[in-house]
Parts: sequence; C-alpha cells; structure tokens
Amino acid sequence: MNDHKRNYQNILKIAGKSIEHEALAIKNLVNYLDEDFAKVVELIYNSEGRLIVTGIGKSAIIANKIVATLNSTGTPAVFMHAADAIHGDLGIVREHDSVLCISKSGNTPEIKVLVPLIKSRGNTLIGMVSNVDSFLGKNADYLLKSTIEKEACPNNLAPTSSTTAQLVLGDALAIALIDYRDFGEEDFARFHPGGALGKKLYMRVSDLYKNNPRPMVSPDTPVEQVILEISEKRLGAAIVVDKDLSVVGIITDGDLRRMIQKKLDLASTKAEDIMSRNPKTIAPEAMAIKAFNMMEDNSITQLAVAVDGKFEGMVHLHDILKEGIV
Repeated sequence: MNDHKRNYQNILKIAGKSIEHEALAIKNLVNYLDEDFAKVVELIYNSEGRLIVTGIGKSAIIANKIVATLNSTGTPAVFMHAADAIHGDLGIVREHDSVLCISKSGNTPEIKVLVPLIKSRGNTLIGMVSNVDSFLGKNADYLLKSTIEKEACPNNLAPTSSTTAQLVLGDALAIALIDYRDFGEEDFARFHPGGALGKKLYMRVSDLYKNNPRPMVSPDTPVEQVILEISEKRLGAAIVVDKDLSVVGIITDGDLRRMIQKKLDLASTKAEDIMSRNPKTIAPEAMAIKAFNMMEDNSITQLAVAVDGKFEGMVHLHDILKEGIV
C-alpha cells in the first residue's frame, strides 16, 4: 500500500471516530432530559416576553443559531453576547423576558458576572450547561443539561461534542415548542415567505396556471385538429371537455405517438378514440407542491385545473420548476 492511500485511510479513520464520538454524545442527551426541560417549554410558551439567549465563545455561536431557529418557528428570541451584556448590552433584557445562558463549563468569568445581574433584575434564568455543578448550574432557575463526557477533540480542548450537544438540545427545545403551540405549515409559511421553502408553503396552483393557454377539444374533434391544438398551445396535451366544459379526458403527446404506432386512420379518428379517460385534475386553491407530487407519483407532466369538474386551465411541470419550488 502506498503512503498516500495509507494516509487517506488514517484521515478517514480519525474523521469516522470523531463523528461516532459526537453521535454518542447526542444519543446520551436523552438520559439527561428531565422535568426542568418540560417546565422550560411551558415557561417559554406562556411568557409575555421574549427568550434572550446568551453565551460566550463557541457557545455564543450556537446561541445565535438557536435564536434563528426559535424565531423561524414562532418563538420570539433575541441573541445577547455575554461579554457585551456586562458592558452595556444588558439593556436588551426587558421585564418579562427569560434568559437562556449557554456554557459548557458554567464557570467562565463573564458568566459569573452576568448570572447575578440577571437574577437581581427578576428575570427567569435558564442554564444550558454540561457541568451541572458549576456556578451557572447551581444558580439557574431551570437547568437544561448538555452534559458530555469529553470532546471529540483528541486533546479534549476544542469545543466539538459540547457545542454539538448544545445545538441539538436547542433544536429539541424548538421542536417541543412547535408541537406545544401546534405550529403548522401555514404558520411556517408566514415566517418563511421567501425562497423555495416559502414558495413550497404558500404558492398555489392558481398562481401558476392563469397565464397559460387552455388547450381544449371536444370528444368529436378530429385528431388532425387535436394535433394543431396541442402544437399551438405548447403544453404537451389537450383536455377533452363536453358541452358544459366538464373534463372527460386528456390527450398527450404520448397518446398521439401511440396512435401513430397503431396506424389509426387520421381522417376518421376522433379525440374520444385516443383520449385517456378520467384524467387527474387539481383545484386552483391546491398547493403547488401538491401538484408537483401528483405529477411525480403518476409520471405525468401536466394537470387539468378544474372546479367542480369544470375545466379552468392547465398547470405544467415546467411552471413549478420555473418557480424553484423543488
């Protein structure tokens, strides 16, 4: 074995051990969930104020992410750096706010200064800490235990498993609050109006099809005219409707190819002879992502849009892809 391959194997082995170590640390967090966690969820849910999340060093970076997750899922949260807090930023904290302080050791100088200040103001202090016997652990009103045995770092110094544990515990808190407040897709859409995620949650079929042409024929339309209709409207299909515009079938490019393979007489063949009956339809108010899922599940590229069975228009797969919904 050459030196390069031996070196690569060693690198991958070390990386694998790091991942396994952090995965085990996360798995063990379940054993540290207790009544305090549930009480914290209730506290945040019932609070008249916001959740102020603070920390220092790498814990401050995790605090920022937890704040972002909470805000995006309906829980008002604000980040406050622990070092800045003791130099003027403590004014961020209002009367009804609760404070979540994140620290591995719970004994850093900034934390030891900040904790009494928060307590003296009458705000509820929640500690997220690995060392439960620390200054923060002993002075917090509620304790979220992010306890780990050691870091994934071979020197047990660089914050690795500890920050991962904090991040996962913060996610668990956010998910518990989502469930507690019955935060659904429509709520989520209000907080994520932009980008693909927002479109997936709020864009409806009616936003997509109204500017499209309406390829439409009757059951007795000659196939030659059907071909012209499909070619002119450029949506790869035509909907077959009866006199009151009820959808009775669909003719796609594929149906035309199959007709040619069967060598049917163009002059005598009508739409009803080659159409697929009872095609899939979708309502204008349906979510666009539902239309995509229907197309994907049925291996089709267009859907007839219908209201009470009446043809309104057609939505094409390209309409959905163009919007970047998927």
